[in-house]
Amino acid sequence: MRRGVLYILLSVAVSLQFIAPLAYAAMPDKKPQLVIPDSLRATYKYTDALKALTIHDDTTTGLPLLQEALEIDSTYAPAHYELASFYVQKDMPRAIHHARKAYEQDTTSRWYMGLYGRTLAIAGEIQTALPIYRKLTDIDKNNPDNYRILALLYHQNQQPYSALATLDSAEVRFGKMVQLSDLKRMLLIRTNQTDRAIEEAQQAVEEAPYEVDNVISLGHLYASTGRDSLARVTLQSAIRMDSTNINALTTYADFCSHQDDVKGYLSTIKLLVAQPAYPVDQKYLICQKLVSDRNFYGSNYMAVGRVLNSFLIHHPDDKRAIDLYGDHLLAGGELQAALDFFKLHLDKEPPQMDYYMAVIDLEAYLEHPDSVDRYVAKAMTIFPDNPTLYIRKANRLYLKGNLQGAVDNFKSSLQIAQNDTLRGELWGYIGDTYHAMAERRSMLAKAGIKRDTSAYPVKISYKKAMQLCFESYDKALELYVDNAMTLNNYAYFLSEENQQLERALTMSSRAIILSENNATYLDTHAWVLYKLGRYDEARNVMRKALMLDSSSSSALLMHYGDILYALKEYFMAETYWQKALDKGADKEEVEQRMTILKSNSDK
Repeated sequence: MRRGVLYILLSVAVSLQFIAPLAYAAMPDKKPQLVIPDSLRATYKYTDALKALTIHDDTTTGLPLLQEALEIDSTYAPAHYELASFYVQKDMPRAIHHARKAYEQDTTSRWYMGLYGRTLAIAGEIQTALPIYRKLTDIDKNNPDNYRILALLYHQNQQPYSALATLDSAEVRFGKMVQLSDLKRMLLIRTNQTDRAIEEAQQAVEEAPYEVDNVISLGHLYASTGRDSLARVTLQSAIRMDSTNINALTTYADFCSHQDDVKGYLSTIKLLVAQPAYPVDQKYLICQKLVSDRNFYGSNYMAVGRVLNSFLIHHPDDKRAIDLYGDHLLAGGELQAALDFFKLHLDKEPPQMDYYMAVIDLEAYLEHPDSVDRYVAKAMTIFPDNPTLYIRKANRLYLKGNLQGAVDNFKSSLQIAQNDTLRGELWGYIGDTYHAMAERRSMLAKAGIKRDTSAYPVKISYKKAMQLCFESYDKALELYVDNAMTLNNYAYFLSEENQQLERALTMSSRAIILSENNATYLDTHAWVLYKLGRYDEARNVMRKALMLDSSSSSALLMHYGDILYALKEYFMAETYWQKALDKGADKEEVEQRMTILKSNSDK
């Protein structure tokens, strides 16, 4: 519409060149030059501006020319109109200023009036815009958009009945129009004229029974007025008319959700995520919501799975769909299916580290050590700078008994760790591994074996291993002071060595704050208190540890028996030592305690 006006104005402006009195000034030895009368200077600037803007889309040249036209004649309406049109999406105050200036020069122009009214409406200046649009519906009667905007302005001005009267007037002139009918039904509902709104919707369906949007609108009205049976039938009819219609599917899904119709909701969502026209981001948000409510997800696991599978089928290369379905298999305990699923995606481009980690962890859980080694090695060739893989490899070596190999891989991971927190954790793992070396040397010594002849022998002494263990823990805490696991392990091993017990107590105290209700950490704290001779405190802490321990650890039972023995509660000490033995505690250690208990009771 605007371009048509520009063309007319441009034609008029150009024509003026031929009908206006022009003069040519002649100078010696020079060609005659065009002399533009003062009355036409603004028009010529405007004409040049239009050429730049409409033909070349050159705002850098065109806008200054419009400003020059206004400098020549500040009342030149066409230049104000053009500037208002340009600024309407960029600088609303300037757009309103120029639109008003154009309108003031010709209050009968529907073009100027329309642009001025539009800028006011966009800016929310309702009181000023209303009379403009009332006037527009009088002088531009054949433009339904004027009626629509006037009705919206009345609505925003809390005048719904005036808005309805405007739409009724438009309906008389134009007949039923979708954009006006939808607004009218909304206003009827807002004014509690629901029966009339439904009649309007029913009439629209009768007049165009194959227009699915009309059927959806009617179904939505039935639902909003509590006519649930009619709403269900009508919306289902809309879906039968066009099972790919996004509006129909989303409206019916919302209806089912409000009706707590889980089966209907999930079957509709399954159809919705299969639609290519529905945004994939929105599909993901819906699927994510389905699995985030654990109670709902658990109760509808199979149906949700069908939705996730539909998402995956229609977006097989979308990582979000792959992740959701893989997690779904894991949540259902379908570990082999999950393993096979993630293996299928290992060759995706670009390669995904988390798919490899899922395969590695599942193979480890399913006790397939050779497969774990194979996939760790393959992943390391693809992601050579990922410290997590070195950690996984170190863990595998640890489980095989290759403790020095584990230390070496933990140290390799240190070289590429990206932050001090991870470096602190790695030094903690190194300390744990050195302690495992010390334990092996201790076991060999108890068995009277001087030389480690295992496949992966420990070549350092017990004393050296413990020294390296504590040095590693010190480095770990320098880098990551609140590493609860390292604090706990360091405190426990110090207490076992009867070294720095006050420091051990400080560390164990911090660990149980950082990780509340952790039975293992509480056991360590109680044991350090025991070592310090604070038996009553140790008993209270150990009681809490036993209440929280879901594994029925023999170590905790043994420690509690030792604490009770120190408190001279001999009968209960024997009871807990026996429980520890039943849970797998070392028989020789229990018998030693029983012997000491018997000798004391004989005295």
